[in-house]
Amino acid sequence: MTEADFLTTTRTFYDAIAEDYATLFQDELAQRPLERAILAVFAELVDGDGPVADLGCGPGRTTGRLAALGLPVFGVDLSESMLAIARRENPGLRFERGSMLELDVADGTLDGALSFYSSIHTPVDRLPDLFAEFHRVLAPGAPLLVAFQAGDEHRHHDRPFGHPVALTFQRRRPEDVVELLSAAGFTLVSRTVREPDPALDETSAHAFLIVRKPR
Repeated sequence: MTEADFLTTTRTFYDAIAEDYATLFQDELAQRPLERAILAVFAELVDGDGPVADLGCGPGRTTGRLAALGLPVFGVDLSESMLAIARRENPGLRFERGSMLELDVADGTLDGALSFYSSIHTPVDRLPDLFAEFHRVLAPGAPLLVAFQAGDEHRHHDRPFGHPVALTFQRRRPEDVVELLSAAGFTLVSRTVREPDPALDETSAHAFLIVRKPR
């Protein structure tokens, strides 16, 4: 699959399901105390008052959470339908359409960035390019938070909410992602993995990696 193919497939999928997705996961962070704690730790690690980017922000729930924690955050996403929800729910925040692989951000200008479950549709052979782009836009010393479902078996969603679209959600081994981030020039700050929560119908563990671009 070419880059254009997987980007188009991802954008089409989320454009189709945006409203249903936003409704289903409306209280997502409220039900996930560890995720809230990880976001708070990330916010504490941001040193400086420069911009912070929520890369692959979806409906903007994480963006709004970081703004409430005092960060000057903006969101980037492929899906215009997701961005419309993000703007509607966070009228004071900035949201831009774009690809994480080609960010419209100058070198070394972000004081922090996060990819909160947004790298899971990037083919594994493009992860080095993705992490190199994250490294490019971050200022020296800035933290990066990468969250994803952990494991070896991918999950394919076909016709979600009855929409005629399909997409594969890729699981990764945390140690493999750490290796790729290290190869991109990041240093590991913390690695957290939590078990699936049966109350939330989860079937996989969740990994949260915080890395930093060296000063």
